[in-house]
Amino acid sequence: MTILAMDTSAKAASVCLASEEKIIGEFFINTSLTHSQTLVPMIEQLCEKSEVSMESIDAVAINAGPGSFTGVRIGVAAAKGIAFQHNIPCVSVSTLESMAYNMLGSDCVVCALMDARCSQVYNAMFRVTEERVERLCDDRAISLTDLKLDLRNYTEKVVFVGDGARIAFKSLENPPENVFLAPIDRISQNAVSVACAAFKQIKKGNTLTPAELMPVYLRLPQAQRELNKKMGVTE
Repeated sequence: MTILAMDTSAKAASVCLASEEKIIGEFFINTSLTHSQTLVPMIEQLCEKSEVSMESIDAVAINAGPGSFTGVRIGVAAAKGIAFQHNIPCVSVSTLESMAYNMLGSDCVVCALMDARCSQVYNAMFRVTEERVERLCDDRAISLTDLKLDLRNYTEKVVFVGDGARIAFKSLENPPENVFLAPIDRISQNAVSVACAAFKQIKKGNTLTPAELMPVYLRLPQAQRELNKKMGVTE
């Protein structure tokens, strides 16, 4: 089985082609260009350089959220379009869960973090042991203050991963001795980790039709929250 995996959940964008045995190819870019400018050309060049036709792809996987509202929408729309065109299933991957796969081969608790602004992060905790990823809590939006309190529940090595990792680590001021930042080559969400998480979902039979694939948001967009506040509407 060959899958096309994508991540557009934050500033960086990446795509990869993978089978269960190997990563066939990967493109990763972290620039000021928007995903609408980079995603489709990246997919086309990846398939060309890897000599893999779109017709030979068996499924498309995407980090469906949480993340940047615009970025997630672009990625999900692209995945739906590819899946519709080639009549293949989709795999919806939690952005936070995919980050835990960055640390495969380690023995630690992964604290997956994305900047949600307003002194909040999107977060979930995972225990990683060699080739296994175990979810410890649901995806959530949590304040940096509450995250600091929650970290007291973990005595083993904790590794911060994701585009919100540095912000959260800095907010600790005096980080506990068991809390670390992931190395630079493992800190960002990426399509290879999406592929790893997607194969696990496929084995469980967790695939979707293109029509069923939807963005996953943990809270309303900032503009909608401000409007609700003015109107006295609670979320």
